[in-house]
Amino acid sequence: MREQTTNSSVEAAYDDYLMPIWKSLNVPVERASGCTLEDFDGNEYLDVFSGISVTNVGHNNEAVVEAATEQLEEFVHGCSYVHPNRPVADLAETIAEVTPGDLQKTFFCNSGTEAVEGAIKLARKYTGSKEVISLEMGFHGRTLGSLALTGNRAYKQDMAPTINDVAHTAPPYAYRCPRCEGDTCGADCADALERVIGSHTSGDLAAVVVEPVMGEAGIVVPSEAWLKRVRDIAHDHGALLIADEVQTGYGRTGELFATEHFGVEPDILTQAKGIANGLPLGAFTAPADIADAFGSGDHLSTFGGNPVACAAALATIEELQNGIIDNARENGEWLSAELATLESDYDVVGEARGLGLMQGIELVDPETTGPQHVAPAPDKELAAAVGEHLREESNVVMGVGGYYKNVMRFQPPLTISQAQLGEAVDALRAALDDLT
Repeated sequence: MREQTTNSSVEAAYDDYLMPIWKSLNVPVERASGCTLEDFDGNEYLDVFSGISVTNVGHNNEAVVEAATEQLEEFVHGCSYVHPNRPVADLAETIAEVTPGDLQKTFFCNSGTEAVEGAIKLARKYTGSKEVISLEMGFHGRTLGSLALTGNRAYKQDMAPTINDVAHTAPPYAYRCPRCEGDTCGADCADALERVIGSHTSGDLAAVVVEPVMGEAGIVVPSEAWLKRVRDIAHDHGALLIADEVQTGYGRTGELFATEHFGVEPDILTQAKGIANGLPLGAFTAPADIADAFGSGDHLSTFGGNPVACAAALATIEELQNGIIDNARENGEWLSAELATLESDYDVVGEARGLGLMQGIELVDPETTGPQHVAPAPDKELAAAVGEHLREESNVVMGVGGYYKNVMRFQPPLTISQAQLGEAVDALRAALDDLT
């Protein structure tokens, strides 16, 4: 008879049998519902991180579970690129309807990094060019192609060389921009892309890849002028704009896709994370003329477009459109005001920023000047201590991230109530009171 499972026994098994890459928030999960996690020792936690921005319609959402279960009872796998099936066809049609602009045809894969890799391949095939530019501090995945696009040495340590023909341009990180010093990064800042094309490429540009809100960089939000200028420069050089909406998509920012905030229609849109509310699924979508650059055999995935995951994604989209995106938008506005108050009340809160329910506060040392002599220095030690305080003292799970590892990240299930958000904000305030 197997001994009773506890938090410590699960973590011990991870240590013994999983490769040593896992990071612990000290909250093993036995079950979850809505915005609540429960560990094996019976402790309950308010989840404002949702598995890194994944369970957008709430943990164990009834409609999603029902849709997946119904498909499980029909069939699980037949390779959707060999055996056409209804869930895949229906989801592809739905994505064509709900994505911005004339995006029409989708390739399904299993994860965000696969979606980015596939989007790069498609851009190269369509344009006939090879070079790609992404943003410093950005994150696009951990396989070698998407890792090359990722603008953060921490993810690349001991992993080089990645793919060639990748360059990086400055992000719209206004809080730490030497030109803007806290003001909005506008079109003038985006012109740095022209310099990078002129000095770091051979002029054979296939794509520029951007996150419409930079998640792992620390919830960095561009201006509309900046993003439009980046698109225009890409097009001027015959390249495509790839919007990486893996983290920002499916209602996270208060719109179904974050690019809708900026009036920018991407040439290719990558998706994953919230698309199927936790079931493994990724996708990239393009207009028909771009998508049709792929021929038979140019790309494939054994498990991509799994019918169970696609059935779950269809239910997820319906749930989002049935009031959950509205909830994200309305509660996001409330949360933004609350975090702005924290910025005003605490010297260690350098900046509050975000869209919808993708928000963050940057923690700083107000006595020390930061990188490039712009803004106070990042305080990653304080951020780590605040995250631990939230878990240990208030049973709140909150992400800690950012390029400098000093940003507290609010990315809860979009079903969260204002009262629950208030609980998280109060816990954050208590942590700052106790630790500063």
